[in-house]
This record gives sequence, C-alpha cells and structure tokens, in this order.
Amino acid sequence: MIVLRSIAFNVLFYVGTFVYLIAALPTFFMRYTAIVEVAKSWARFNLMLLRVVVGLDYEIRGREKIPPGAVLVAAKHQSAWETFALLPLFPNPVFILKRELQWIPIFGWLTIKGRMVPVDRRKGAKALVAMVERARIELALNRQLIIFPEGTRRPAGADPAYKQGVAHLYVAEGVPCVPIALNSGLFWPRRSVRRHPGKVLVEILDPIPAGLAREEFFQRLQAAIEPATARLIAEAKARGTDKT
Repeated sequence: MIVLRSIAFNVLFYVGTFVYLIAALPTFFMRYTAIVEVAKSWARFNLMLLRVVVGLDYEIRGREKIPPGAVLVAAKHQSAWETFALLPLFPNPVFILKRELQWIPIFGWLTIKGRMVPVDRRKGAKALVAMVERARIELALNRQLIIFPEGTRRPAGADPAYKQGVAHLYVAEGVPCVPIALNSGLFWPRRSVRRHPGKVLVEILDPIPAGLAREEFFQRLQAAIEPATARLIAEAKARGTDKT
C-alpha cells in the first residue's frame, strides 16, 4: 500500500505542480508578492495531498519564536518536503537556490519573478559576493531569507556537513537567524519514490541574535539544530513511524 500510495501522490504532485505553474503565469504582470502567495498555496496543496493520499501529516512547534521583519532562516535539509512546506510559515519568504533551477522553463522564470536568490556554485568566492548583494536587497524588503546550511539533502541521522556560506551571510547581513530542526527524511527519503505515513516534526528554535562573531555563530547554529534534530528523529522512532 505504501508503494501504491506513493506512486499516486507522486503523479498528483507533478500534475498539481504543472497546473499551478500555468495558473501562475499571470503573476508575471503583478508585483513579486503575487507569485509568493501562489507558491504558498501550492505548498498547502502538497501538504493536503500528503495527508490525504499518503497519510503523512506534520506538526510545527515554536511558531511564536519567529521574529517580525527581516531574518535569516537556517533549516535542516533532509528531503524535498521542506523546499515547499516551510513557505507558509513566513509572511514574505525568499529561498536561496541553485542557479541551474532558474533555467527550467516556467518554473525557473517564476523563481526569478519571485526574486529568489540564485547561487552559481561554479563561480566560487564570486558567487558568495553576488549572493550577499542580492540577499541584502531582499532583506531590505523585510523578507525571510531561507537557506539550507548543508547545501544539499542529508539522510536523517547522517553526520552534519555545514557549509560556511550561512555564516558568511549572517555576518554580512546583520540580521537575526532562526534555526529550524526537522525529521522529514524519515518519511520522504532522498532518492526514493516512497512517501511514508506518519507525522513530520518541525521545531523552530530560539533565534540567534545578530552581531556574533562568525565562528561563534557557526558553532552556535550547529549546537542548536543538531541535538534538536536528533531528538525529533528519536521521537518519531519511538512512535514507530520510522519506516525507512
């Protein structure tokens, strides 16, 4: 049943995404906030599909810890789930994403319209400079800048592999950072078509204030996210929902 439900969800996910992409085309003639709202609606649709088709729900803890205005959001990255599920949490979210994603027809164009911040990893240090400059512009609009500090998905329980880019952004932009722990990889494992029933747990942790030294921030971020993530994974396993 898990395989059949997973296949059904995957089909509906891609069909729904295509419909949303077409429906979003008129936003090219509107303010960027229009496509952001469409993206939030798409995220809620996907979360509903997961609940109804797969039996996968979610729980957000600590919403009240999100400060108003411009912040840097550093989230654990275990699956594709958080690439859409985090969107509705914030009033004006913006993702840092790989430059190659903006080459995808329609989808990529809409990320440009939504003012997402691209990173061209081939350019090394120059990419960091460009990212900081673009991020500063978006933060000036009181946006919430979402970054995955490890750069790519890591299996649930894998050793952390944080990159210095998040610390570079934190120091350069001078805004608070909101760490986020989660256990989505237990239910939506990377490189797998399976989507497992259960409940994804997401915990918004205490914000890290602006103004810390780079290394102090870097260590504090990992010290916040990693134990919380391990705790959420253990909680899911205790419930008997780890089916990976």
